[in-house]
Amino acid sequence: MYAVVVQVKVGDVEQAQQALESEVVPRVSQAPGFKAGYWTRADDGGETTGLSMVVFDSEESARAAADRVRESMPETVTLESVQVREVVASA
Repeated sequence: MYAVVVQVKVGDVEQAQQALESEVVPRVSQAPGFKAGYWTRADDGGETTGLSMVVFDSEESARAAADRVRESMPETVTLESVQVREVVASA
């Protein structure tokens, strides 16, 4: 399995949450090879950041999804980084 790890800065938290629930999660969960996804948020000293990890059944599916991330960021979110990583353990 492979995971797409995405780090973002969030501008408008309410708008970003709405876009996450109505657009991002439904689209990602229908992607080929999708297994599981987790989206997190933190307030880091007045700046809101997000970190997500979405797991896919193959490296090919994860890389295709990572390419789509760069093209589909909601307006209120700034992409900081996208990485594809091999999942080496889970519980």
